[in-house]
Amino acid sequence: MHYTGTIWRPPYEAGSLLLQVTAGCTHHRCKFCTLYNDLAVPFRMSPVAEIAEDLQEVQNMMKGGSRHAVTRVFLTGANPFVLSYEKLETIARLIHKELPSVKSIGCFARITDISPKTDEELAQLYAMGYDGVTIGMETADDTALTFMNKGYSSSDILEQCQRLDDAGIHYHFFYLTGISGAGRGEQGAAFTAALCNRLHPVLIGANMLTIYNDSALFDEIARGNWQPESELEKYREIRTLVAQLRIETTFAAFGASNAFQMTGHLPKDQKRLLSVLDNIIETVSEEELQRYRQSVHHL
Repeated sequence: MHYTGTIWRPPYEAGSLLLQVTAGCTHHRCKFCTLYNDLAVPFRMSPVAEIAEDLQEVQNMMKGGSRHAVTRVFLTGANPFVLSYEKLETIARLIHKELPSVKSIGCFARITDISPKTDEELAQLYAMGYDGVTIGMETADDTALTFMNKGYSSSDILEQCQRLDDAGIHYHFFYLTGISGAGRGEQGAAFTAALCNRLHPVLIGANMLTIYNDSALFDEIARGNWQPESELEKYREIRTLVAQLRIETTFAAFGASNAFQMTGHLPKDQKRLLSVLDNIIETVSEEELQRYRQSVHHL
């Protein structure tokens, strides 16, 4: 199998076949992100022949006695959904030809990857199996989105994800706790809850901002242009987000960035999640949480 650099996937894609179709990120300008700094080039598309070769390798493994049929494929790279409709169609046809047991295809996507595709193309992609797309929306705080160089606004998130809803494509959101900066986290969470309440994300996954020395954000802090939230502020921010969500969705705080991991289905588990968060805020010290943050050497 062809894999380039560190391969990132959401926790819920642990059982999926990881198929490389891109490496790196087309944007590669978010100030907080260092995930793809280990790559020689910011973004690379895999040749179709390379993708076909990897699928053939998996098929050969299946013929060799693998007991588990592949039912889901997760395309790797920061945002494979940026590929044109025609390229995504070619990839889907290859997958279904070589692995007919596959029912769905997922990947990471940026909001800006959705807008070039027509409504008809999105519907056709869903029919080909594209579903369960993971989007790093980060926040609906426009001040934070602009400062962090995300390349889109909250109105773009709303518009493009409503188009995914209309096409039938399910999606997961990654929310970045701490992205709004000191004193603004709960406001950012309120903006995000209000936006999510107008959409249908299957899951809202909260990750906590960890600032690394090789990020552009580290330099902004050194120049006095931005101040990070405290760790307890981050938990108050998450509490605001959970408290103000009014939709049916799964909320999860998982992954190495979270000192305390939790998950629950809203609205059924809302009170339980708020109780867990209240307990953390009331009983865990800032110093303990800071020690954990400093121990996260890489996500």
